[in-house]
This record gives sequence, C-alpha cells and structure tokens, in this order.
Amino acid sequence: MKKRPQTPHYRKPGHWQLSKILLASIFCQSYAYSETLSLPQVLNLLEASNPSIAHAKARQESAQAAWVTAKAYPNPELEIGGGTSTGLGLGALSGSNQQIVLAQPLDLPFVREARRKIAEAGIASADEANRYTWLIVRSQTKLAYYEILRRQAELQVSKDNEQLLMQIRDKIRLKVSVGEAPRYEQVKSEAEALNALKLRESAETRVDDAKSALRMMFGPAIPHQFNAQGDLPAPPSHLPSLENLREEVLGKQPVLQQFRADAQKALAKIKYEENLRYPQPTLKMGAQSDPGLEQWQVNIVLPLPVWNQRQGPIAEAAAEHRQSEALVNQQEYAVVRELENAYNRYRIAHRQVETFDAGLLKEAETVLKVAEAAYKLGERSILDYLDAQRTYRTVRNDYLNARFDRQAALIDLERLRATDLENLKL
Repeated sequence: MKKRPQTPHYRKPGHWQLSKILLASIFCQSYAYSETLSLPQVLNLLEASNPSIAHAKARQESAQAAWVTAKAYPNPELEIGGGTSTGLGLGALSGSNQQIVLAQPLDLPFVREARRKIAEAGIASADEANRYTWLIVRSQTKLAYYEILRRQAELQVSKDNEQLLMQIRDKIRLKVSVGEAPRYEQVKSEAEALNALKLRESAETRVDDAKSALRMMFGPAIPHQFNAQGDLPAPPSHLPSLENLREEVLGKQPVLQQFRADAQKALAKIKYEENLRYPQPTLKMGAQSDPGLEQWQVNIVLPLPVWNQRQGPIAEAAAEHRQSEALVNQQEYAVVRELENAYNRYRIAHRQVETFDAGLLKEAETVLKVAEAAYKLGERSILDYLDAQRTYRTVRNDYLNARFDRQAALIDLERLRATDLENLKL
C-alpha cells in the first residue's frame, strides 16, 4: 500500500513575527516620510509656539492694563444708616432717623499726570522688551537651525571618510591575502576603519542633539523626525566700520531702549511720590432725617501730612532711579563689548573662509589624490596615504567650522543692530 505524498507544511508567522514586521514597516515609513523644514518655515512658528515670545506678549498686556488702571478715577463711597431717636426733654420727639452720605475722593491733576507718565514708560519698556525678545529668539532659532546644517555636513564628511577607509581596508586585505602587502598594513587599515565608524556614529549623535535643541524651543510644533535643508547664506558684500556700528547699536538696540524706558519710569515715580505729599481731598455730601428735623451737608475731608510726609517712598523712588541709570550705563558697556567681540569674530572667521576658498581646501584634496596614486604605485606607504586622508578630513571640517563661526558672528551683529525688526510688525 503506497503512502500518499505529504504536502509540505508551511508554518504561519506567529504574532511576534507579525509584530516585528509591523513595527519595522512603521519605522521605515516614519523615517522615509520625515518632514523637511526650511528656516523660514521654522521662523514662522515663533509667535504661536515659543514660550519666550508668549511671556513678552503677556508683559505687554500687563503694561497696557497698568495704563488703564492709571487713567481710572477713584470710586465714590456710599454710606447709609438708620436708627431710632428717643426724646428726653419736655416736648422732645421720638421716632426713626435715617442718614445717607456720598463721599468722592478727588484725584488731583498733577498726581494723575505723574501716574499716567509711569504707566506710559512701563508700556514703552514692555514694547522694547518684546522687540528684544523677538531678536533673541530669532537669533537663537537661526543658530540652532544652522547648527543642524553644520552637523549634517560633518556627518556627510564622516560618511565619505568611512566609505573611503572601508575601500582602503578591503584593498589591503586583498593585498595581504596574496602576499603583496605586510600584515601590519591590514592592522592599521582595520584600526582606521573602526575609528571612521566611531566618528560617523558620533556625527549622527551630534545631528540628533542639534535637532533636539531646536525642538526644545518650539515643543510639539516641531516634529520628532525632520530634516533641515538649505545652506549658510552668503556674507554681506560690505560691513560698516566698527565706529559706525557702535553708533547704530547704541541708538537702535531694543535692550538699551528698554533700560532707558525703565529709567524714565523711575524718574516719573519720583515725581509721583513727591506729588502725593499734597493732601488728597475727599468731597462728602449727605442728608440726615431725625424726628422733626432734616439736615443737608456738604463737607471737605482733608488729611493733614503731619506725621507722614512720604520721606521714605520719595527716597526709595530716588534710589530706584539711580539704580536704573546705573543699569543703563552698565548695559551700554555690555552691548558695546558684545558688538566688538562679534565684529572681531566675524573678521577672523571671514579671513579663514577666504583662505580655504583661495586654495587650501583644493590643495588638501590634491594632496590626497597624489598620495593615493603614489600608494597604488608603491612609492608611498599606507601610513602616508592615511595621513593625507586624515589631513583632508580635518581641512574639510575646519572649513565647515569657519563658515559656521562666521555666520554665528554675523547673526550676533544682526541681533545687535536689530536689522530683523525692520521687516517685523510688533
């Protein structure tokens, strides 16, 4: 009796295998479809997503509310009372009595004017603080975005370096296997390939760190997986002299305008405290009804500045004004120092970039090609070839760093000059 041929049994994939396949497909899709963000797109998210901008706008709203408070008149006071009256003498009447009094504190014009000036100086300070916050956040955003571009470029250099060293390693393996190269060349090439792998992984980590720094400024508005595109912009064709920049910064920098507005606010507060020494009168009007008697009265209540003549509040306001004036001077020195530092950094980095563009980068590439050809011909050792390759990688990274340093210094100069505010309506 012949046995029936058994059909091959195919095992169905289990739940664990299906889960792994599903997770892998989701990961690949999310990686493949990661969003690409340009710098203008990121900058457009500032107003809606950055907490520093929200804080500055809240301060503006608070200053506007203080101005409304400064314009408000004091509320009147209404006093109503009643009771009973009992006559004690012959012919005295007994019965109920009522009383109503309306009191209105009078706001003196010069006190009101001083209070209004304090509020207006507060609005000016909040407005300049908002402008300065915009400059700071935009500068930080640009630096963070360009840092991603920088790290991505470094990653590409690391990948190219890794690919080249892997090719060198494979070629040396083949030469060692056929006896055309000594064993130590394979050991050296293996070590260089492992180092290139480590450098590439470190570069990938730096890219992730740079993206995380940008996401921290915007929260969930920036997707977790995204790519940055673009390149560093070209430098300006002409940069004003340091003297002209110093005058421009001292006249336009919002942080200086903010501190100056705070000084004006402190000065107005001195005048306000001095004006409060004058008695603030209160007008009272009332009527009183007793059994057999009705009275109407108009009174003026005037506090007498005998014990408290506001020496303390006036001295405190004067001290705050001196502090604010000192802060203005201190901030001017700090801004000028920051300007000089950014200007010098820009000049140094710009000269470095010009040196690379003038031929240093090309020369390093040429040296690498010559070393490679000499190694293939047996005229140079593997150490010379690897040294030339390492020098070329270092030159490329130095070129990227010089370009980024120049752009970072230029961003600081633009922030100090407040050039971005010319196109913003705040």
